[in-house]
Amino acid sequence: MTESSANKLLNGDACHRTSNGKRSSKNGFVKNHCVFQQPQKYRRPREKNQNVTRNSSLYKKPFSESFEETPLVVAVLTYMGYGILTVFGYLRDFLRYWSMEKCNVAQEKEEQKDFVPLYQDFENFYTRNLYMRIRDNWNRPICSVPGAKMDLVERASHDYNWTFEDTGRVVKDVINMGSYNYLGFAENTGACADAAIEVTQKYGPGVGSTRCEMGNLDIHEELEQLVTRFLGVESSLAFGMGFATNSMNIPALTGKGCLILSDELNHASLVLGARLSGSPIRVFKHNNMISLEKLLRDAIAHGQPRTHRPWKKILIVVEGIYSMEGSIVRLPEVIALKKRYKAYLYLDEAHSIGALGPNGKGVVDYFGLDPKDVDIMMGTFTKSFGAAGGYIGGKKELIDYLRRHSHSALYATSMSPPVIQQIITSMKIIMGEDGTTLGRCQTMALIT
Repeated sequence: MTESSANKLLNGDACHRTSNGKRSSKNGFVKNHCVFQQPQKYRRPREKNQNVTRNSSLYKKPFSESFEETPLVVAVLTYMGYGILTVFGYLRDFLRYWSMEKCNVAQEKEEQKDFVPLYQDFENFYTRNLYMRIRDNWNRPICSVPGAKMDLVERASHDYNWTFEDTGRVVKDVINMGSYNYLGFAENTGACADAAIEVTQKYGPGVGSTRCEMGNLDIHEELEQLVTRFLGVESSLAFGMGFATNSMNIPALTGKGCLILSDELNHASLVLGARLSGSPIRVFKHNNMISLEKLLRDAIAHGQPRTHRPWKKILIVVEGIYSMEGSIVRLPEVIALKKRYKAYLYLDEAHSIGALGPNGKGVVDYFGLDPKDVDIMMGTFTKSFGAAGGYIGGKKELIDYLRRHSHSALYATSMSPPVIQQIITSMKIIMGEDGTTLGRCQTMALIT
């Protein structure tokens, strides 16, 4: 497929003209959107940062964000602690250099000293001197279902966390505050578990082939049809790994002569996919529409470097909910900008799908927008659905193109049947197709 045809299959964004009585410009857009105004000043309470958008034709309801501000004492003490650890780290490195302390970290061989170093100096310094001292707080082996409470394997270390050994005891009923199991579907009992067991008995635990060869089962087709209905798009494609859904599909959508505009806080999978594509990447400030519009204007005005030819494609890459910050993308404004400047939008809903919006359909549902306004809708099954894998939804031409050109679709082993059934069952519960209100109750309990 040629680059121009790939552009064509993504460029189906018919401009939705205004219908609220406001006077539109030549291209049918209202010019006084809040996107194109200077940001309004707001009062900043002592304990929170707030960002409120009101009276905008882009939003059906006021869009408000608030974040707890880190107390100054906590911030100062945290930096002081890291500073003290850094000083002691250099002292310990001095002792290791003179063989006064045993060194357990991996080191370059003497005969390889002149080679390109395999280990970055500061990164290795942080690992051996700071992270290693507190490593017992992470990577704890779990020996139960990752529900609201879970059981942990008790470990002990006699060399300051360089190695661990099991004590044979179990720490019971530890509160789980770090799981992706948002809606509680990753359980060993209930409708999802029963359906997965039944499918395992019918199909087995694995397929042993790619979907383009002998690994395409009828439940793969059922899953994609269900995802298509759930998202409200023309077609969809499921993948066995959420990280690879981003990192292996972005290179199939962009390449030489294309430009990627990426939010500065995008996930590592999006960053890797953008880098693998070979396209130039320009980063805009997090959720800052003024920064994004400036990059769009510059890209259109100046074109490609040296030749100044127009970009073949400009792809805006954002997330629905940013996992580390918890902030929600200003999607109505992003869509308005992408339409105004004829760009394409790649939306990663890994953390928002199933957990946001009145129907659990993600950030598009939360803002009450048309799914057709998003060119590429991406999400994962690892969070709200308690399973594994990811999906991409959009126009049928786009999905057909990815089936033939995506490395993740062509070369990866097909999704496991019990995992597929876990997704199907949990998604039907969220949609209410199981005949109960359990999915809606769980979604509303999460967002209220």
